[in-house]
Amino acid sequence: MVEKKYMSVKDLKVGKYIVIDGIPCRVVNIEVSRPGKHGHAKMKVTAIGIFEGQKKVAFLTGHDEVEVPVIERKTAQIISVTGDTAQLMDTQTYEVFEVSIPEELKDQVEPGKEAEVMSALGKMAIVKVK
Repeated sequence: MVEKKYMSVKDLKVGKYIVIDGIPCRVVNIEVSRPGKHGHAKMKVTAIGIFEGQKKVAFLTGHDEVEVPVIERKTAQIISVTGDTAQLMDTQTYEVFEVSIPEELKDQVEPGKEAEVMSALGKMAIVKVK
């Protein structure tokens, strides 16, 4: 299974995903400075981690290659809820796994409901409850 791929910084857009310091992030802002004396435009990429929500900033040149996480979305059924974690079962492969429940979804997560789960670089998070 491919965890990440590479793309040119100049092809990066707001809303796309990027790996900064080993953390998969969603790009929220890109600032570009014009080419200087040595001919390379500089880019300041600001992104928010998709699992922990931390802000990350990367300073890159326009011709750099960046890592892009391969985001996988799947549907899972909620089996049980214990405190801040939920036990889920993948509806396709019947694999069972545990995921921490985001603060904004705590009141919606109940056994028997279905949840949309996002995974990248070995981490998982519940995105929404159906």
